[in-house]
Amino acid sequence: MKKIIVRNQTHISPFNEPARDLRVMNKPLWLHQRDVLSTYCREELECNSFDEIATFPTPILSGEMLAYRDNLYFDASLIEAFITAARQLGQAAQIAFSPDDKAIITHALPLQDNIHLENDLYVADLFYYPEGANFATEKPQPLVIDTQSREMGYYRVPTYMANERGDLGFNVPLRAFLSIEHWVHIFMANCLFGIFAHGARIEKSLDHFPTMLKVLWRSLLERKQFLSSSALVIVGKNTQIDPAAIIQGPTIIGDNVTIGPGSVINASIIGNNVNIMQGVQLLLSVVGDGSYLGFRAALFMTSLMENSLVAQNTCLQMSVVGRHTFIGAGNTFTDVNIMGNPVKNPVKVFHKGELHEVGLPVIGGCVGHNCRIGSGHVIFPARSIESDVVLFAKQDRTIITKNVKYEESDHHRYPNAGHVAMYHDELPQEPETMPEKEFSSSTG
Repeated sequence: MKKIIVRNQTHISPFNEPARDLRVMNKPLWLHQRDVLSTYCREELECNSFDEIATFPTPILSGEMLAYRDNLYFDASLIEAFITAARQLGQAAQIAFSPDDKAIITHALPLQDNIHLENDLYVADLFYYPEGANFATEKPQPLVIDTQSREMGYYRVPTYMANERGDLGFNVPLRAFLSIEHWVHIFMANCLFGIFAHGARIEKSLDHFPTMLKVLWRSLLERKQFLSSSALVIVGKNTQIDPAAIIQGPTIIGDNVTIGPGSVINASIIGNNVNIMQGVQLLLSVVGDGSYLGFRAALFMTSLMENSLVAQNTCLQMSVVGRHTFIGAGNTFTDVNIMGNPVKNPVKVFHKGELHEVGLPVIGGCVGHNCRIGSGHVIFPARSIESDVVLFAKQDRTIITKNVKYEESDHHRYPNAGHVAMYHDELPQEPETMPEKEFSSSTG
């Protein structure tokens, strides 16, 4: 089968690069797509639009084909279901979803345009063409794929912060599909539609008695707790794990990783060459290759891209951090809007110049690539810090209440502050000619 990849050049803020280059499940999105489709596709072509496909020479368009936008996130389970059903259909097909599919309606539709309503079905730009397809004249048939979503709560909270039952939860798909058009979608692809969905599939597989028996037997042989056995915790080569660390699956740990004593890791993905110090807490998070987590750092449902550092006592909740970024000690990324009921008044983010609801009662913040965030900041929910920004801790700006643009970076104010100041007189002073910018308490 051939695959035709349609480039989406829209840059995702605050990273300022296309979605295909951003990391999902510790891989660039384009590489994740390639790995998922490697079972089916041996050839590939790239173009700038679907209209361009119709201009390709006839020999190129012969044979079985798959066409999709390169900003789509999908997993192996969804692709298998779509291709199997499309082959049985025997004609051109376009992926579609039922208006009753809660994972799509609740989590995939906000902040995007690619998944749109057409004839009472939600369709997206993933197409299948059988032998001899004609892109110019053949209209694809909508093919409904059930994401098999499950309503799963991840903790109970007082009812004023959640629904009437007190559950704060998600509609988790066993077959994940997402159009990445905002940084919130990076969070969802990694945590909700990524790790959470992976755990849901494993939980479902344990309903199969032989699988349950296999995992139970492995835990008995290793004398480990059920969730800590090697059937659910995969560890790479040359990895050192302190005996006092607690690791529960489903967790994947890469090569050359060091995990210090007192660390607690649950349902996470840890890349290669990662250093995790004492007392680190990881839950439903992705830690990219070459990253460093200082002692007592805490990540909850957070995606950390490659070669980034989170210093000691920093807490990130439901957040996204770009590559080559430093986050200093004692920073806190909050995730709930305490002004009113979080369910009735969910947090909002900027998208295309306007405020839009995220569709979640809680969401953290986002930091771009190559940022340097000083110690002691508190970042409000749904705020973003653009790539290449430097933020010093200042007495009148420790609480980040609005998005921080590159133009507001402190390295513009202190261009000579790159060296280490040895004496008080060498510390950067506020320029007299530059008035202090006020940070408003707006909701975006």
